[in-house]
Amino acid sequence: MLEKDNLEFSKELELKETTIPGLIICDLPVYGDSRGWFKENYQKEKMERLGLPDFKIVQNNISFNAEKGVTRGIHAEPWDKFISIGSGRVFGAWVDLREGDSFGSVFTAELDPTKAIFVPRGVGNSFQALEDNTVYTYLVSDHWTAEAQSQYTFLNLADKTANINWPIPLEQAELSDKDRFHPQISEVKPMKPKKTLITGSNGQLGKALRIEFPDAEFTDSKELNITDKHLENLRSWRQYDTIINTAAYTAVDKAETLEGRRAAWEVNAKAVATLGKSQLNINITLVHISSDYVFDGKNNIHTEDELFSPLGTYGQTKAAGDIAVSEVPKHYNIRSSWIVGDGNNFAKTMLTLAKKDIKPSVVNDQIGRLTFTDDLAKGIKHLISSNAPYGTYNLTGDGEPASWADMAKNVYELAGKNPDDVIPVSTEEYYAGKEFISPRPANSTLSLDKIKSTGFTPTDWRQSLINYIKREDEK
Repeated sequence: MLEKDNLEFSKELELKETTIPGLIICDLPVYGDSRGWFKENYQKEKMERLGLPDFKIVQNNISFNAEKGVTRGIHAEPWDKFISIGSGRVFGAWVDLREGDSFGSVFTAELDPTKAIFVPRGVGNSFQALEDNTVYTYLVSDHWTAEAQSQYTFLNLADKTANINWPIPLEQAELSDKDRFHPQISEVKPMKPKKTLITGSNGQLGKALRIEFPDAEFTDSKELNITDKHLENLRSWRQYDTIINTAAYTAVDKAETLEGRRAAWEVNAKAVATLGKSQLNINITLVHISSDYVFDGKNNIHTEDELFSPLGTYGQTKAAGDIAVSEVPKHYNIRSSWIVGDGNNFAKTMLTLAKKDIKPSVVNDQIGRLTFTDDLAKGIKHLISSNAPYGTYNLTGDGEPASWADMAKNVYELAGKNPDDVIPVSTEEYYAGKEFISPRPANSTLSLDKIKSTGFTPTDWRQSLINYIKREDEK
């Protein structure tokens, strides 16, 4: 039994950053007397308030060293862990083995039952028992599997670059053969960050995201069916840090048919709920793309907290998707409108008609802003990389709103054609006599104040349109 003099009782709970990013050492309050002691080894609410990440504990492991001098490591594992001492004292050494500027950084400390340490994924962990009968516990964020073990990164305990000053020289310590022959740091392959998965990779936004996230894993519906009820078993989801879901059913008018209605609900609502459910307890950030169609367009400008008022099936399914994604603790719900990118879109159609000297009828009583996918992709990357507060953000092009007819006239003028060739008509006139037409919001203008408050200002849609037409002409 530990005597009172061995421990500093009744310290305040305190968390301290170390020289390795994300490695946090904790002072734990221990209460006791000559009979023994008690401590709150891990207290989620208090510790998170002080800065410990919510790392979604799924397993508790206990390690026992019978004799002083037992030395283990250096192991970098593909999960986070919170390590504390149950009995005895240990000398700990941690080496950053993650890809990045801090690779090779070293931190050492002595731990007893009054101290614990949070070790982020990819930081090498090693211990040397300083007393007989030492016990330490691990709370970890993933289940151990043979597949997970294959992702470990190792460093030799005697690596000269790390230059760890072991209290008990390694030649006098007890090591396993595996630990004795781990590679030197020059031979270590740094652990890569967790992966980003992007669904709907062949769509206009998916193509733009390839530029902003070149190292991401891109998948389409053939490779990953997000409507599959067994979705949570189709990937090792804990290998991912972020999922950007651009998959959507966007045939607005077809969604009013029986077949289209079912497909829209499956992809835009049910699949989002299934995707969100599979990520609830594994700390993944889910980015979802929403639409101006969740509103009826009666307000001149729509803010993020406006109540849903969708007019048609497509808008209803997108609103349901918004609700589903809001259940995910770490989420960005991106509301956009009138998207233009690499693929079939309004601007490209108008440019084609202009070059053919066709005089199109274009609606003049629906108002909004174009959103170009390169700008949308940059905004998404900004929210993720800046650790902006989670929640819903409007993200469209900036600038003065205009009607579809005004935008078409812009395209004709940029193409060197007469903008008066565009014939403005009302929505009612345009859709007269057509079957299965979804009602459209008359005003699709989304407030950009919230996204701007994070430090990202979208490009004026008129400037983006100029750039787009230039690129199309160069093809």
